Amino acid sequence: MASLDTIFKAYDIRGVVPDELDAHTARLVGASFAAFTGADRILVAWDMRKSSEELSAAFIAGVLGQGTDVVALGLTSTDLIYFAAGKLDAPGAMFTASHNPAQYGGIKLCLAGARPVGQETGLLDLKRMVAEGGPPRADHTGSATHLDLIDDYAAHVRSFVDVGHLRPLKVVADTGNGMGGLVVPRVFDGLPLELEQMYPELDGTFPNHPADPMQVENLKDLQGQILEISADVGLAFDGDADRVVLVDENAEPLSGSTTTAMLAASILDKRGPGNVIANVIAYPFVRQIVADHGGQAIRSRVGHSFIKAEMAKYDAVFGGEHSAHYYFRDNYRADSGLIAAVLVLEIVSKSGRPLSELRREFERYAQSGEINTTVDDQRAVIERLKRAFAEGEQDELDGLTVDMGLESGGWWFNVRPSNTEPLLRLNLLASTPEEVDEHVADVVAVMKGEDR
Repeated sequence: MASLDTIFKAYDIRGVVPDELDAHTARLVGASFAAFTGADRILVAWDMRKSSEELSAAFIAGVLGQGTDVVALGLTSTDLIYFAAGKLDAPGAMFTASHNPAQYGGIKLCLAGARPVGQETGLLDLKRMVAEGGPPRADHTGSATHLDLIDDYAAHVRSFVDVGHLRPLKVVADTGNGMGGLVVPRVFDGLPLELEQMYPELDGTFPNHPADPMQVENLKDLQGQILEISADVGLAFDGDADRVVLVDENAEPLSGSTTTAMLAASILDKRGPGNVIANVIAYPFVRQIVADHGGQAIRSRVGHSFIKAEMAKYDAVFGGEHSAHYYFRDNYRADSGLIAAVLVLEIVSKSGRPLSELRREFERYAQSGEINTTVDDQRAVIERLKRAFAEGEQDELDGLTVDMGLESGGWWFNVRPSNTEPLLRLNLLASTPEEVDEHVADVVAVMKGEDR
C-alpha cells in the first residue's frame, strides 16, 4: 500500500516508471477500472513518453481479461480522449504524466460522457481494488479495435469559433515536444491563421525544455520567437496538450485567471446569460466581469473533478482555473487548451486590437502567482494564519481564503495544502505589484512562525 499511496493522487495516477508505477500495476488498474465501470468498452490512448505505450498495453491486457472490449485511440492528447468519452459515451484512460519530467508515467481516467474520476469519484475504490490484487479474470476475453478520432476532434474544436471572423494572425505555438505537436496543426489546418510551431517533434525526453508552461522559465524560447517574428499571439502547451498559456505580442504571458475572465466574457456575450464556474484562485478576477456580461460566477474548489461537478450541478456554460485549465459545456464539460486557444484568437480577430491591449480590462489586480512554502504541520499553520489575519473575511472552501478588502483597494490571499507534499500553496492579490510583494512577505512570515 505504501507505493499505491505514492502514485494515487487527487485526480489521477502518477509516478516514476518503473520504480513507482510499472506494467504489473497498470494491468491491475485496467482490470479494476473495467470492473468498476461495468462498461462494455473502454477507450485507451497514450502520449509520446517512452513508458506510455508499455503501460497502456498492460492496462489493455487487464481490461480485456475482464471480458471488456477496448477501443485504442492511439497516440493523442488528453483533451481528445475526453472528447471521445463524450462522443462515444464510454469510459476512457489516457496514459500521460502531463507536465512531469520524462521519468514519470501516469494514467488519467474518466467515465462515460467524460465525467471525472478523482479521489471522491472512484480513485479510492480503484486503489482498494488494486491493493487487493484486482478482480478475478472473466471466463472470456474482450476484443480490441483501433479508432482514429483526430480529424473529428479537430473539427469539433473549430466548431467553437466562426471561422469567417478570424483574421490572418501570426501565431507561434510551442508544443514542447509534447502531444500538441500532433494535434495543434490538425486543428489549425484550413484556418486563416499563420501558424509557426516550435518543438513539434514528439519526444518524451523533452530535449528542449520541460513541458510545463506554468513555469516562466519554460516560456523563454517562445517569448524570444514572438519578438523575433513579430507574432500576434503565442501559445504554450503542456506535455499532454490539455492546458495552454497565452502570451501576447509583447511576449508577456497571461495568467490563467486573466484568460478565464476573458473567455467567460466572450462566451457569455455569444450565448447570453449563464453560470460560470471559477476555482477559488481565479474567482476574484471573474466575479465582477461575469456579472458585467450578464452571468453568474460560482466558486469551486481547485481541481478538474470539482469544477466538472459544479458545472453539471449549475449547468454552467464555462469553467476556468488559474492553472490554465478551461472547461466548456459544449465539450462535455471537459477541459481543452485548444478550444481556449482558438477562442482567444477569435476574440483578438474580432476586436482588431492587440492582445496586450485587450487583456488590460480583465487584469483588475496584481497577483503573486503560486508560491510554495514547506511546513511541518499544514493544519497548524492554517490556524495560525486565521488568528493573524482575523480582521479579514475568511472561509475554508479550499484551504483558507482571507479577503482584506480587495475590491475596495485592499488585498486577498488563499493558502491551500498540497495533496502530495508537506507544502502550503499561497496565491495573493492586491492593487499593485509593490503591495503584492509587501503582503506576501507578511503572510510568509506568519507561515514560518514569526509574529506579525
